[in-house]
Amino acid sequence: MPYNETKVQQIASALRQLNVAFYEKKMFAGVCFFVDDKMLCGSHTDKNSGEDLLMCRIGEDNYDKAMKRKGCQPMDFTGKPMKGYVFVTEEGYSRPQDLKYWIELCLEFNPLAKKSKK
Repeated sequence: MPYNETKVQQIASALRQLNVAFYEKKMFAGVCFFVDDKMLCGSHTDKNSGEDLLMCRIGEDNYDKAMKRKGCQPMDFTGKPMKGYVFVTEEGYSRPQDLKYWIELCLEFNPLAKKSKK
């Protein structure tokens, strides 16, 4: 299933506006963005609904607060939500200031995140 290229460009643009060094990698039915070799966020297309979702790695400490925001839902691929990660529906990140909020939340957690094994 193809990912939403417009959303990928919006995420990349937001990261550039924040002067963040990043790279992209196709994965999880979308594109993930990495900062300091750690997954930060990404664009994901749900295979069942076709809905474009923003995947955010926010850490467990920010999880409960994030779940109260419009459009936020657990990141669940297998029937068990992944700790420290959320999906955000388009309703929750369609405005530039909302997308910036989510990216900044991911960037806040990034220094605490562990790098993946290579």
